Amino acid sequence: MNLNNDAIRFSRIDSQKFFRTLNKRVNSYFKDNNIAKTGNWKLHLKAVVMFSLFLAPYFLILSLDISQWWMLLLTIVMGAGMAGVGMNIMHDGNHGSYSSKKWVNNFMGGTIYVLAGNVYNWQVQHNVLHHTYTNIHGHDEDLDAGRIIRFSEHAKWAKFHRFQQYYSVFLYGLLTFNWALTTDFKQTKRYLARKLSYGKLPSPVKQWSIIAITKLIYVSIWIVIPMLILSISWWKILIGFFIMHYTAGLILSIVFQLAHVVKQTEMPLPDETGSMKNTWAIHQLYTTVNFATNNKIVNWFTGGLNHQVEHHIFPNISHIHYSRIAKIVKQTAAECNLPYNEYKTTRAAIIAHFTHLKEMGRKPAITA
Repeated sequence: MNLNNDAIRFSRIDSQKFFRTLNKRVNSYFKDNNIAKTGNWKLHLKAVVMFSLFLAPYFLILSLDISQWWMLLLTIVMGAGMAGVGMNIMHDGNHGSYSSKKWVNNFMGGTIYVLAGNVYNWQVQHNVLHHTYTNIHGHDEDLDAGRIIRFSEHAKWAKFHRFQQYYSVFLYGLLTFNWALTTDFKQTKRYLARKLSYGKLPSPVKQWSIIAITKLIYVSIWIVIPMLILSISWWKILIGFFIMHYTAGLILSIVFQLAHVVKQTEMPLPDETGSMKNTWAIHQLYTTVNFATNNKIVNWFTGGLNHQVEHHIFPNISHIHYSRIAKIVKQTAAECNLPYNEYKTTRAAIIAHFTHLKEMGRKPAITA
């Protein structure tokens, strides 16, 4: 079943008043402690660190006479920094939670252009489709990997899916590389045709112009300039470019999958009328999972994306506050007899993800 997104309706029945109670408690936390919901100096310092990890190696490669093995290592560091900028800076900026100032959020959200992406496409796919229709097959594009990987029992099965728990991890690294090459063009064409937007719908001429200009600048910075400056073969520069993207793509994909595509989360469909069983907020509890929330390194590097329950219910609150409000969310969910899904470690979440892939790779039983 593939309904138009507008046809999906979440239930309005919340007998336990879960979201009303939770929202009141979270608002009280910020008010009582005189804390803004947006980022603070901790996020600003993290931005400096992440941009340094991403860009400093680039300038070192261009300016220093270093061995090609050092260049290779620095491209891996750049990939980690690239993922860090995406998870911590770009993500908060495009959710409007980095700063209370709109222009700052727009600027930080716009850093996606140096990651090979596009603001309009990302906001539609992530803010609109993923956050609204989380884990709903045919609507949440994060569940759509073409035919190559089967994330949901509602997706069509093919024989090669029996091996997806083995080959999927190799494909995950291609995420941002695909952004640079094909994804933005396909998404822009699809989203403009469907008139989807996060805010005002851009004119086709403006959007296609932005795509063309930013892609040309991107290729110039990361490929053309190094070819002009560095005295190494062109194909080695392309390999370094690929390794940077592969490192970033692998990190981002794994983090994304651990939040929703695991054994513990549900992937419900609407009924024949397009109605969902639960309210939107309760739906997030059933379709989202946290992992390694007590690990300070994971908390810091992933930009709170390991606190997906909190992020999905409060996407406009900066990730630096998630560890604090998590206690409130967990307590309120328990009081309302609702799930609060979490894995204690990253390792447990990774095992759960690939176990899920293995199950989805089995041939579905024939039903009457």
